Amino acid sequence: MTENGSCCTPEGSCHPGGGTAVEVGAVTTTYQVTGMTCGHCEGAVSSEIGEIAGVSAVQAVAATGLVTVTSKAPLDEAAVRAAVDEAGYELVGLA
Repeated sequence: MTENGSCCTPEGSCHPGGGTAVEVGAVTTTYQVTGMTCGHCEGAVSSEIGEIAGVSAVQAVAATGLVTVTSKAPLDEAAVRAAVDEAGYELVGLA
């Protein structure tokens, strides 16, 4: 423990080297996409959306059709729609 009774280090880390870094101020948005049926589909959608400026992470799940996008700021839905279309799928809208 540190002097203040916290298990965290002065640098703010409770678990050095572990965990996932969270981008401060990041925006997470989930979209519904139709047509994905497999891992290849997930990869194609993730790749295209990942090319949009400001996107730091994309997770597509074919089984649910949900695509979760983390970005520095809210994304223009038209840009997301264009990326999903380029991958060969259809953006329904926000989930």
